[in-house]
Amino acid sequence: MKIMVVDDEQDVQFLFEQKFRRELKKNLISLDFTLSAEEALKKIQSQTKLIECLSLILADINMPGMNGLQLLKIIKQNFPNLKVFIITAYDDEDNYLIAKKYGADEYITKPIQFDKLKEKIFSA
Repeated sequence: MKIMVVDDEQDVQFLFEQKFRRELKKNLISLDFTLSAEEALKKIQSQTKLIECLSLILADINMPGMNGLQLLKIIKQNFPNLKVFIITAYDDEDNYLIAKKYGADEYITKPIQFDKLKEKIFSA
């Protein structure tokens, strides 16, 4: 299962690699990291092999430039079967409603409870 993590904070990569180290060692998942929604969209649109093997996108809402909700909307318009989980530090009802309207498969608030996230990933 290939998962793309989209977050402008560079330390997120280290955190996810630590929290998923067992799954990574067992080759249950592979992680691809991008630091912006624009970079994620460019990768998805330009690498046809990536979209064929990509199972899930985990996207932060608050990023400079294009935010996670805008990315969600574009992805769901172009790749409706691709699962997208939105992650946010703010439990904001408006963002939740927009995320659901745009087709988010999950809405997760920080701090991330990785046990619950793993359950959602592997049951999706």
